[in-house]
Amino acid sequence: MSEKTNVLILFGGQSGEHDVSVISAASVCKALNPEKYAVQTMGITKEGKWYWGADPEEWMDAKADITANAVQVAVTLDPQKPGFQAVDGRELPNQGTCDILFPVMHGPKGEDGTIQGLFEMAGFPYVGSGVLGSSLGMDKDRMKAVFKEAGLPIVPHITLLRSKINAASEEAADHIVQEIGFPCFVKPANLGSSVGISKADNREQLVEALLYAAKYDRKVVVEMGVKAREIELSVLGNENAKASIPGEIRPAKDFYDYEAKYLDNSSELIIPAKLDAAMIKLLQTYAVMAFDAVGASGLSRVDFFVTEDNQIYINEINTLPGFTQISMYPKLWEATGIRYPELLDELIRLGFEKFRDDADRRLS
Repeated sequence: MSEKTNVLILFGGQSGEHDVSVISAASVCKALNPEKYAVQTMGITKEGKWYWGADPEEWMDAKADITANAVQVAVTLDPQKPGFQAVDGRELPNQGTCDILFPVMHGPKGEDGTIQGLFEMAGFPYVGSGVLGSSLGMDKDRMKAVFKEAGLPIVPHITLLRSKINAASEEAADHIVQEIGFPCFVKPANLGSSVGISKADNREQLVEALLYAAKYDRKVVVEMGVKAREIELSVLGNENAKASIPGEIRPAKDFYDYEAKYLDNSSELIIPAKLDAAMIKLLQTYAVMAFDAVGASGLSRVDFFVTEDNQIYINEINTLPGFTQISMYPKLWEATGIRYPELLDELIRLGFEKFRDDADRRLS
């Protein structure tokens, strides 16, 4: 029997999506084939401390000290032998090394290219997009710019800086009313999972939404509201990526917010979405175009709006989508013909493939 691949699952983190990451990691740990993989776990607290051996199941309950049976570690920045060292000097399993990192992290400092840059400096193979794809996929303002450059249809929008909003929220609202109108959606530029997002139907709600979003990021994106179906596709691959069949979300609320995504099962997920063959093919083409436009790799979920008259608008790309039991990314691939364990196998394979490709380039 061949030797197992040592996979280190990273989860948690400092973003507002910490809890979602913990749930996702628990799902991934359960689904990885124990005959193929030796699985280790690494939990990152909300304060940013790293703990080898943290159990996502225990972190989900959080009824006791979640670091009691784990070891605080630091990254060893040695690309010839990437690994971790215990802060207190004790010995770690497998000498603190692994074959590949599998980050199951969402939001800032997990999905925005920062931790991916650390992986690159340390020399780890890892699953998912690199620094550029991750950072572009997180920043809704820059994401829209590259989508537009690639010829993808986007919803009319305005980007404002927090400093301007805090200094003159009324003037900012006047500008938005004139350029965008109502209804509109107000979003922090660099958060996922609908954290900090509000819908505004009047000026009073708009000012409140601007100040609320500005608490989460220095840039705020305001989008024109469109009456449309919410359609999502999963993308898998590196240079020759493929898109899954589309799924539709019918939110129980006004829009698909954080609670609807992760805490409330009343929103309806329709897989496959009821669309004609030509529309499905076009959405799949657009999804891969979006994936390539930001320079993503491994996995992404791409979200669209489709209006009653079949006008398509791309909403966003998510380069590290949720892996919870009710998450669309694995559900769409399962409906397309790739089961959860096989999907994880392919993501790990793609991570190694990207690492080998990157290793072939000259740095000097």
